[in-house]
Amino acid sequence: MTSENTEPEASERSDTGSMGHQAGIVDPRAVLRPRHVTAQSLSALLSGLGARLSGDDVLVSGVTLDSRVVVPGDLYVALPGAHHHGAEFAATAAGEGAVAVLTDEDGEAPARAAGLSVAVVDQPREVMAEVSARCYGRPTRSMTCFGVTGTNGKSTTVLMLAAALRAVGRHVGSIGTLGFYVDGAPLQATRTTVTTPEAPDLQATLAVMAEAGADAMAMEVSSHALALHRVDGVEFDVVGFTNLGRDHLDFHHTMESYFEAKARLFTPERARRAVINADDPAGRRLVEQAHRLGLQVRTVGFGEDADYRIAGWRPSGLGAEFDLVHDGISTAARIALPGEYNVRNAACALALLIEAGVDPEAALPGLATAVIPGRMQPVVLGGCCAPRVYVDFAHTPQAVASALEALNHPDALGLGRLIAVLGAGGDRDAEKRAPMGRAAVLGADVVVVTDDNPRSEDPASIRQMVLAGARETIEDAEPGSRLASVEAIDGGDRRSAIREALRLARPGDCVAILGKGHERTQQLADETIEFDDVAVAAEQWRALHDPQEAPQ
Repeated sequence: MTSENTEPEASERSDTGSMGHQAGIVDPRAVLRPRHVTAQSLSALLSGLGARLSGDDVLVSGVTLDSRVVVPGDLYVALPGAHHHGAEFAATAAGEGAVAVLTDEDGEAPARAAGLSVAVVDQPREVMAEVSARCYGRPTRSMTCFGVTGTNGKSTTVLMLAAALRAVGRHVGSIGTLGFYVDGAPLQATRTTVTTPEAPDLQATLAVMAEAGADAMAMEVSSHALALHRVDGVEFDVVGFTNLGRDHLDFHHTMESYFEAKARLFTPERARRAVINADDPAGRRLVEQAHRLGLQVRTVGFGEDADYRIAGWRPSGLGAEFDLVHDGISTAARIALPGEYNVRNAACALALLIEAGVDPEAALPGLATAVIPGRMQPVVLGGCCAPRVYVDFAHTPQAVASALEALNHPDALGLGRLIAVLGAGGDRDAEKRAPMGRAAVLGADVVVVTDDNPRSEDPASIRQMVLAGARETIEDAEPGSRLASVEAIDGGDRRSAIREALRLARPGDCVAILGKGHERTQQLADETIEFDDVAVAAEQWRALHDPQEAPQ
């Protein structure tokens, strides 16, 4: 019941109670729960976890963090929040059918006042993950489980994995920013704002997938999920690392803390094997650390010493081709997405599959046809004079640079000018805004700075921070160089900026609309509005070329 519809690892919120008590999740019917759960005693679920129990040893058949989505028979987990303690909502949970509360010492008194059995532990968040896994029958034990972490590329790698696994006849569940799927079909559930669901929701979703016949699962594992113990109850067969760039420092505060959160996935207790991008500096450090811990690690990259070496990558139409050389074997692969960074994602996915014992040749057709919503997604405008338009989720300096590099490849698309539309999110790491502007002008000929999800901040102020990085880079360029002629303009609101980019575009040019990708809404100060970059680009192109079709 979660999704990161802004940044892929958006900061947690706890302003209404426990960390899982989030606005907008109010309908229990929209929460994913397995149909068949064997009820277990509270004491059995908490055995060996250091809990102090009071009240009856009740039977528990579900776990939840949100009092408003309690199902009869649930264990309600009450965590401390920024402004309230989840135990304040224990009476609400009891009224909906909760049979017990798991909490800390501060939550014990209000939980007992609700008339429920209470289990008190020192670290309820950590215990919650194990209890949830036990409650729902440890569903990952019946699946081959893949986990992918990194700053950029998680969604693409996971959905490539899922497509390749379907090609070999596996029934696949996938979990991440783009939603929950089984064999490519979405599971309908209320979503919040995180890539990796909270432990109770995650384990329930995995159990739903198992009931639907999934025998394999690929999931994005966010740094928030690792820091907050959401995946503690998941047993991974193979895990992968894509890269580490600047992001989410509003939550982690330092790059070292961010790295340490990612590194929690790469231990023998968490996974059996790992594939790590050794071209990334953080990846090389992670390889050494994981080796010391005793995890079986294989590397992937362009380097000659990589266990899975990427060789001979070249653009192919709107996609790319490459060879993956491993253990004396060369596997020729093709993908439908452009750019070196998507080749890296595909190589990581293929290496993960091979490490899990999957026949790579059988998986290649799925890899070749995988198209990821909002990840280098082409927008068809129609007409002989239309520019090429792509929508991509790039919202970090590293991702912006990679996306523009892919579209600027001299052999890839035969482009004219490259026009980039991008902004930065409000209420998030402000220090990445100027570097995003710098990355944009280094990769594009025209940069139109606009709004992303401004949230509570002034949109114009955010745009000026991005523009400052862009214009400073242009001013520092050598006179007469390509960079000195790059334009960086304030495009205003997102619809206006997309229109301006399309107005500036000439036949043969390419417009890259970056930052929001698959998102279908935009978060403004006091409202969330419908906004789909793909639809708006098509709408504004029609308006420019047929005024009668201009939106009212």
